[in-house]
Amino acid sequence: MKKYLVELTSEERSQLREIIDAERMAAHKRRHARMLLKLDQGPDGPGWSDAQVAAAFDCTARSAERLRRRLVERGLDAALEHGNRGSYRARALDGVAEAHLIALACGDAPEGRNRWTVRLLADQMVSLGLVESCSKSSVHRVLKKTSSSLT
Repeated sequence: MKKYLVELTSEERSQLREIIDAERMAAHKRRHARMLLKLDQGPDGPGWSDAQVAAAFDCTARSAERLRRRLVERGLDAALEHGNRGSYRARALDGVAEAHLIALACGDAPEGRNRWTVRLLADQMVSLGLVESCSKSSVHRVLKKTSSSLT
């Protein structure tokens, strides 16, 4: 049994038909609207399976499943958009942490070392309690912006 059932209201169906019939509309929105109308399990919908939609719209069954999930979890507007909208990772180092990192890199190297390495800097940022966790890639990205000799 499907976890995310698409049961469109008559208002949603008419909204989707308007999108399909619109003179100027983004192709992905038009395609998603057509897919949702076919996936509709309600009394007035055809109730196609993911495999049928995949075959008809030249996509994968997983794409149809993700579209159903987006509709149920986030609503019709989110389902019509691209699937990756709004998914971004928060920066590991904010402005204050970046300033501390640059100051640390410009300072003297730790005891027994000739110079800082990005891995040492990342470990030091965590040990100072400036960040929860920090990868050497995050440190490298910050230092690259400053034309530091470490990069």
